[in-house]
Amino acid sequence: MFLACSLAVATTVYKWVDDDGVVHYSDQPHPNAQKLQVKDVQTYKASAFERGSPAAPAAPATRQQPTGYQGCAIVQPADAQEFANLDSLNVVVQTDPPLRGGDQVYVTMDGQPLNNGAATGTQFTVSPIDRGQHTLTAMVRGSDGTTLCQTPGITFNIHQPSLLNPVNPVRPH
Repeated sequence: MFLACSLAVATTVYKWVDDDGVVHYSDQPHPNAQKLQVKDVQTYKASAFERGSPAAPAAPATRQQPTGYQGCAIVQPADAQEFANLDSLNVVVQTDPPLRGGDQVYVTMDGQPLNNGAATGTQFTVSPIDRGQHTLTAMVRGSDGTTLCQTPGITFNIHQPSLLNPVNPVRPH
């Protein structure tokens, strides 16, 4: 570093090798020294635009498309959750960052869209819900229809008593 600074200031530099083979540089002459010509220091001047100066030309006013979401997930119900005697189920989708205006969440259950496929919020209600195993997925789409985030599928099970079950209180005797 010191050598670079001295080279930048001086225009003439002397180079010599001592008896131990160590190379030396100096701005003072030395016996058996070789005279070197150092070129002027290379400099760079940033433009007003690069410095962020107010004199920089204004960028054209364009609406920047927001980047995608860092993540999205179905937080309710939990994956592999079991439910008994359920008439309706609340589905909650969480996005990071929160859902932006104009973006929509699309939820499918067993490959079929819920609530006509889209909603402006992140909560859905499934009612009625059949017993058995179901799979939920969710997707966030921008106003132009591009997919911004997609959740992995989660599965859950609904258990409801059978009318034919002998311990069912609804079953007539």
